[in-house]
Amino acid sequence: MARTTDGNPERLAYNDRVDRLRRKEYRMLKGTTYLDHAGTTLPATSLVTQFSHSLQTLLLANPHSASASAPNTSHRIVEETRLKVLKLFNASPEHFDIVFVANATAGIKLVLEAFSGHDEGFDYYYHRNAHTSLVGVREHAASSHCFASDAEVEQWLQDEHSFSGDANTDRPTLFAYPAQSNMNGRRLPLSWPAALRSTSQRLRTYSLLDVAALVSTSPLDLSDHAAAPDFTVMSFYKMFGFPNLGALIVRKSAAHVFDQRRYFGGGTTEMITCIGTQWVAKKEKRLTDRLEDGTGATHSILALHCAIDVHDMLYGGFSEISKHTGWLAKTLYERLASLKHANGRPVCQIYKDPAATYGDALTQGATVTFNISSSDGAWISSWKVGQLASSKNIHIRTGSLCNPAGMACALGLSSSDVQRAYASGFRCGQEADIREGIPFGMVRASFGAMSTLEDVSIFAKFVQDHFVGKGLLNVDDNDEKRVKSEEMRRSEQSSTPSFEKPGLRLRPVRQQFWAKFGACIPFRSRRPDVVSAH
Repeated sequence: MARTTDGNPERLAYNDRVDRLRRKEYRMLKGTTYLDHAGTTLPATSLVTQFSHSLQTLLLANPHSASASAPNTSHRIVEETRLKVLKLFNASPEHFDIVFVANATAGIKLVLEAFSGHDEGFDYYYHRNAHTSLVGVREHAASSHCFASDAEVEQWLQDEHSFSGDANTDRPTLFAYPAQSNMNGRRLPLSWPAALRSTSQRLRTYSLLDVAALVSTSPLDLSDHAAAPDFTVMSFYKMFGFPNLGALIVRKSAAHVFDQRRYFGGGTTEMITCIGTQWVAKKEKRLTDRLEDGTGATHSILALHCAIDVHDMLYGGFSEISKHTGWLAKTLYERLASLKHANGRPVCQIYKDPAATYGDALTQGATVTFNISSSDGAWISSWKVGQLASSKNIHIRTGSLCNPAGMACALGLSSSDVQRAYASGFRCGQEADIREGIPFGMVRASFGAMSTLEDVSIFAKFVQDHFVGKGLLNVDDNDEKRVKSEEMRRSEQSSTPSFEKPGLRLRPVRQQFWAKFGACIPFRSRRPDVVSAH
């Protein structure tokens, strides 16, 4: 497929700059098309070099030790990095605290621990686009509800008794949602926390925003603390590729919620008695001192310190990254949407949310999620698409994408459909992901700062060459041999346990157990012959 342009010289010039940068900073991409930045982006060579140099020149001791100057160095780096992160999101340290955690999921669990400590428990509301890490909070709630649409959220914001179920006004309430769907890249309104806070009826209702997917390619502005979420979680490896570290940003006006957190560990206490009377005096001066259990991840925080500096040096901020990746996603979306079989059937069913528009940074991120159907209208296994792509050195994500309600709504799956598939032996990541003619997985391509137009062209050509106007599997003899050879190589090299049966080796992707959830209103038909890309 020949390189095409949208007539935007500014975007093409930036793309050429990224292409030059990529050859120098991301040598691991030579001969590879990487389209799983929503999973993790990639670290620059300069980041690894700077971090290595810092490790060799700085003595980082345990900050809890005070016998030498080294702990002071560790403490200084940690505090400098806190300020760097807050500055990155325009969050004033006067109004926000930042707690370092392992990842966004760990930040969510920290908030959960606080709400679980309330004597009456808590009520929980979450959006259907929530990642499984947000969904899991419901298991500790006294009552919970999954909003099946934005309209339900808006109705609830206007009437606190909507969808209340077993909710109790004496209990605190937590409302959680993602700033961007990790499934299809749809960006949700950032105005909901402010709307939640605007009524006196919501004094004990708090907001938790998962920005992990959003901030991988987009700036986040928390300068208006009155409109900001109470709790914001993120994973830095999605932004910089390294380190594996996350953060929980807390509005100081909501910090009292953590007074109910019961667990303590490491240096979060002042004094403890164990024998006889059991008593503890927890640290109270700073929220971070109370919540960062154990010895802090000093080396990872140093790596984050380096990552922010290097990323800014290479890209100059996330605004241009957002424009670039949004342009790439729009280009891929248009190319895939234009593919037709000879009989006129669309090749790709693209799961773009009706509220989103490619090219509009307010509503759509740098992700294109879809399924492929053959010329006779039958769905093609997303697992098989992923395997064939892997044999061509193309990295994509397939499966349920850790977004159960979002996937079910997009595919038109009811709760009974999901439970029946599970009972029949289906698990996420298995080859047989077409059940009774219905797909139970998707293909996701996502872009990052170092993605280029060539990635778009290679992947679009891959889909065109292998799935347009051909049969169900559309894998020729050579392709079949390459796929089997790749599977055999992985089988020999990997000691990871996997499910096996004669003639089948499952791809070693993360297994997901389907948790039950309320039926969502589907906005997609199950049959590919009656739908097309919006």
